[in-house]
Amino acid sequence: MITLSNLTYYPIKSCRGFDVTESFVERMGLANDRRMMVVTPDGEFLTQREYPKLALITPTLTNDIATLAAPNFDSLRVAIRNSGANFPVNIWGSENVSAVDLGDDAARWLSDWLGVSVRLVHFADGYKRRLNPDYAINADDHTGFADGYPILIISEESLNDLNSKMESPLPMNRFRPNIVIKGCAPFEEDSWKRIKIGEVEMALVKPCPRCVVTTIDKETLEKNKEPLKTLAKYRNHELGAIFGMNTIPLNEGKIHIGMEVEIIQ
Repeated sequence: MITLSNLTYYPIKSCRGFDVTESFVERMGLANDRRMMVVTPDGEFLTQREYPKLALITPTLTNDIATLAAPNFDSLRVAIRNSGANFPVNIWGSENVSAVDLGDDAARWLSDWLGVSVRLVHFADGYKRRLNPDYAINADDHTGFADGYPILIISEESLNDLNSKMESPLPMNRFRPNIVIKGCAPFEEDSWKRIKIGEVEMALVKPCPRCVVTTIDKETLEKNKEPLKTLAKYRNHELGAIFGMNTIPLNEGKIHIGMEVEIIQ
């Protein structure tokens, strides 16, 4: 039996994730996943590609408060707002995405940590950032501040297979999946079109081409050529070196660790 073995949401894009035992799946992804993002004062999105130190920021959500923490740095509590004055942002070709600025205290804290002037924004309530129509299932499929798709799925077996080919094994957090499953063959998820977990049906629509973010150690920030070097040898695709499947929820509902993953097609 194939089961759901781990759930992770990332409150702030490119910052640390938060593991949970259950989550509500919305059409735009797991609840609270990548609803916030660090941007330049002009609204251009920033990630670990440019600022690896984002990987050391741990955001924790409690009701409508986000607590930002980083090593040897005073933590900060930020009131979360998803409505208010529009602060348009740009992310991966999506321009003028509606967002809400979360204030000067958050901006100052993040700017001090990164050593560059930045702002923290929250995805605006009611706005829909549409998916690439070449891969979307429904016309209104949308996501938040994820790179391109609401959910990323990877199996434990796929990571084990990759690690068996490398000198030093890597943890799953290098790949930042939302849903981890177990009980299938390595990379079997590549062949699935539809799955169902509980009452939530999802479409696996596109292999995920991996970037340099995977080469950054999330604890030390050291970089090397892995896992891209190994992936390029046996996971090469017209999109790039692939690992994991981009996924679109087709309805909403609660899922939890241990649930069976039903392969529909």
